[in-house]
Amino acid sequence: MAKRIHPNPGAAGLPSREQILAFIAASTETVGKREIAAAFNIKGADRIGLKRILKEIEEDGAIARGRGGLAPSGRLPPVVLADITARDRDGEFLASPAEWDVGNAAAPKITVATPRGGKRPGQPAPGIGDRVLLRVEASAGEPGRYTARVIKVLGKSKSDIIGVFRAGPEGGRIIPVEKRAQGREVAIPAGEEGDARDGDLVSVTLQRESRFGLAQGRVRERLGSLGSEKAVSLIALHLHHIPHVFAAATLAEADAVVPVGLAGREDWRTEPLLTIDPPDAKDHDDAVMATSDPDPANAGGFVVTVAIADVAAYVRPGSALDREALVRGNSVYFPDRVVPMLPERISNDLCSLREAEDRPALAVRMVIAADGTKRRHSFHRVMMRSRAKLSYAQAQAAIDGFADDVTAPLLEPVLRPLWEAYAALREARDARGPLALDLPERKVLLDADGAVDRVVVPARLDAHRLIEEFMIQANVAAAETLEQARQPLIYRVHDEPALEKMRALGEVLASIGIKLPKEGILRPALFNRILATVAETEHAIFINEVVLRSQAQAVYAAQNLGHFGLNLRRYAHFTSPIRRYADLIVHRALISACRLGSDGLSSEMSVAALDQIGEQISAAERRAMAAERETIDRLIAHHLADRVGATFTGQISGVTRSGLFIKLDETGADGFVPISTIGADYYWHDEAKHALVGERSGETHRLGDRVEVRLVEAAAVAGALRFELLSEGRARPERNARPGPNRSVRKPGASGRPPGIRNTGSRHRGSRR
Repeated sequence: MAKRIHPNPGAAGLPSREQILAFIAASTETVGKREIAAAFNIKGADRIGLKRILKEIEEDGAIARGRGGLAPSGRLPPVVLADITARDRDGEFLASPAEWDVGNAAAPKITVATPRGGKRPGQPAPGIGDRVLLRVEASAGEPGRYTARVIKVLGKSKSDIIGVFRAGPEGGRIIPVEKRAQGREVAIPAGEEGDARDGDLVSVTLQRESRFGLAQGRVRERLGSLGSEKAVSLIALHLHHIPHVFAAATLAEADAVVPVGLAGREDWRTEPLLTIDPPDAKDHDDAVMATSDPDPANAGGFVVTVAIADVAAYVRPGSALDREALVRGNSVYFPDRVVPMLPERISNDLCSLREAEDRPALAVRMVIAADGTKRRHSFHRVMMRSRAKLSYAQAQAAIDGFADDVTAPLLEPVLRPLWEAYAALREARDARGPLALDLPERKVLLDADGAVDRVVVPARLDAHRLIEEFMIQANVAAAETLEQARQPLIYRVHDEPALEKMRALGEVLASIGIKLPKEGILRPALFNRILATVAETEHAIFINEVVLRSQAQAVYAAQNLGHFGLNLRRYAHFTSPIRRYADLIVHRALISACRLGSDGLSSEMSVAALDQIGEQISAAERRAMAAERETIDRLIAHHLADRVGATFTGQISGVTRSGLFIKLDETGADGFVPISTIGADYYWHDEAKHALVGERSGETHRLGDRVEVRLVEAAAVAGALRFELLSEGRARPERNARPGPNRSVRKPGASGRPPGIRNTGSRHRGSRR
């Protein structure tokens, strides 16, 4: 509570201006007219006089009024409405007051302290872009700086938007980059353009919104030029607040790093380790080898070795490199650029397992039985030298009998044992029964100018599966070793599907005649049986995607929940410390647990602290996935912009009361068909069947149906495509008849009632509540 102040004895009337200012400045609580009146014991008609004094002080600019009460001009009140804008180098959030209009004075800088033990119960964790209510305190000896704690997360800030500036004769307009903001341009009055030029990506603060005409705003910051498609990823970087410029201190620290030597390491430089990666890979953080086990007790078995770049040798806890790596969380991969977690001096040089160069590594040696089960393993800190740098296709070609000059000498002594060991591991994997989703992974290929050349589905080779299985086994070994040593770690956890998602999956499966068992323990095998049932049908891709959507999202956490998708009891990411901060934590934990050096995980690192890190890097991972997906959407929309009017085949990938989402076969791009443009009928949304159903005709458009569409609009900036549906829906099924697909093309000029949608609120026919 604010301290009560009594006027000096004998002082007549109201407190002086100086007394009021002193009281406001000294208060640690919200101050308004009521608090001032109580503090100075002002009652009755004197309150009118107090109101007049406060108005005069405010008009003079000595105090400012905000949602948090009154405060001396240029200072924040104790409680502030603010927007979280970024993270500092220590990983703490930075915020700016939502309302700040003090002449030309810069807005104060607010550091939002992370609460002990993580987020408050019942409250969502704050994130960049959130609007929050903060309790602030001025930082001692640092004018204009404050520390704060979050009182409440209010949601995403709506005051700032990101868009492309289009110059006009008087100011200009902003085209928002978010799909949900399409069609809602913002006018920029003359004089509010800042230094923005036509075609620039800018951040805009909304100043006024109106029911009529365009909202108005001012350019807050010029983010960069979108003069070429090579800059398309710039949109996602800023929209998702992804750090992409390293701090000077971080770069200086990376440049000053001295390569580590052999001291304290096992010398493995003659071991036939090699890297197998995509052909365009710039960093190589894992190398593999396999040999037959000479132990007679393990006849037919193998010794499999996975060596991982020793990033912990160069990135020490608490260093500038470490702090920025935590803020980034992971590397982000766009078709036109990579935003690395670590500077190139570390990621592409000192920690990249280059061919024929000495590199420090943390290795796990696993003894595998003939049936693929792991008998034992051990971790080693080594110095290695990669025998060769191979691509997946190159290694596969050698095994398939098409060795080149590089792979021919490696085929029998190195590659053949790798494939034989993989055959054993594959047998154990099949017995374990992980979730076997089969979804094509499309890759966008750019030409020399950064434009989309084509979209391809790379072949899925045994070489890919080999490396994947070796990495999974290494990750399991890491988790097992740390658990046995009682060493805290960050797990990669994947919970089983939620009940609500299983109900939704059951409804979708029922719509195509497949019954989902209602009882029994959930296992990946259940989903695998479903996938096998539809494997050779038109529903294969659709059901694979629906099953994927039913799964929980994998996250990082200090508590072990197991990995449902891989059907593993314990799992930790160990194999990519160049591009994932979680793996760096696991490396440090292994160094401590196995006594492999003094640069391991600190004994003071608590489970609560690791859990907080896990939550932070899980959010960074989700952020990266969204940014990568949206960038591909924008590139493909730009690629299709000159094909407006063309027809495409695809599949209904989503059904809402607003319309249909269509995924194109050719590019994998997603677009939308508004419900008002579908057919000559009124359509209602059947939630249970994931379908739109014509009221009069019974014609049905259902999730997973094959369709033909015409491209009507391609909004490249937002990555949005709008289609016109050409295919007729399924005819009304006869009683007890199982509906089949109808792929006929709708004839133009169909008669009937105008298209539309009924109110699907309380009269939501055909759906289950």
